[in-house]
Amino acid sequence: MTMNRVTPKGPPRQLLDAIRDRERFVLSSHARPDGDSIGSQLALALALRELGNTVRIVNRDPVPPFLASLPGASGIEVADAVTDSFDAAVVLECSSLSRTEVGGLARHFVVNIDHHAGNEMYGAVNWFDESAAACAEMVYDLVTGLGATVTPLVGTCLYVGILTDTGSFRHANITARTFDLCRHVAATGVDVASVADSVYQQSSVGKLKLIGRLLESMQVQGGGRVATLYVDDDILESTDCAVDDMEGVINMPLAARNIQAVIFLKTLSDTTRVSLRSKGQIDVRAVAASFGGGGHQNASGFTLSGSRDNVQSRVLAMVVSALDAVHH
Repeated sequence: MTMNRVTPKGPPRQLLDAIRDRERFVLSSHARPDGDSIGSQLALALALRELGNTVRIVNRDPVPPFLASLPGASGIEVADAVTDSFDAAVVLECSSLSRTEVGGLARHFVVNIDHHAGNEMYGAVNWFDESAAACAEMVYDLVTGLGATVTPLVGTCLYVGILTDTGSFRHANITARTFDLCRHVAATGVDVASVADSVYQQSSVGKLKLIGRLLESMQVQGGGRVATLYVDDDILESTDCAVDDMEGVINMPLAARNIQAVIFLKTLSDTTRVSLRSKGQIDVRAVAASFGGGGHQNASGFTLSGSRDNVQSRVLAMVVSALDAVHH
């Protein structure tokens, strides 16, 4: 029987029972993983193993370099399908099962744990909590609910998830619960300054060159309120920057007082990946949803086909409408 829960009151009993009744787990999350997806998976894997379970983490894409030092990250498998048997697939941070881009998960019992608006409730057990600032907040509650220990290693993974999914504690999704959880994590002995350093201060020289190139060519539109950045394979090659080393670049234009939203167009291998960021109450998740994507109010994304100019004009019009909706 499918069970749904849309409250911030911790993991539902059916979820705890479903996990306790099983021993072999596959964890997965969305393609092109970020800090919250990787941090949440690693934290839950550590806790489940402490309880005597067998756990694999299988993702469609590799761990980004800035997350490679997280405990257990080297053991994450990269594959487009899981073919062997397991007792349950725990899917984190995915509003739909297809977002994993990993086949074979639906063959067995699926647990869906997510905080993104528009979740399709695709699991045999669904725990959806849109009030959570990061999936890592939910994983913290799950770990403690199962009776596992929030060790410094688990805490490190959880803190990375929260730190990155809140935009370094700048997004509108933050609540008192977020800071309370971070207090508990810090109390385990996590060196939060060292964690932040590993996430934000380990960039390549190529990334610095890319930032200079992007800011130099940045377009400011929408009455000076929207910044648009663009990158393609040629730009990456000329700056010697890897695709997975672009984390955080999109946020830089938001440092300008008048910039309220950022559009980042990444045309790689003949498709354009659009990432959006915004300040305050400007809802770019709704913009992404209109193009078949998703995310959070201040951070979202999607993929579009078509020429760069066509994609940019369509997205810009929608972002300007989102700005106008807030300021009128």
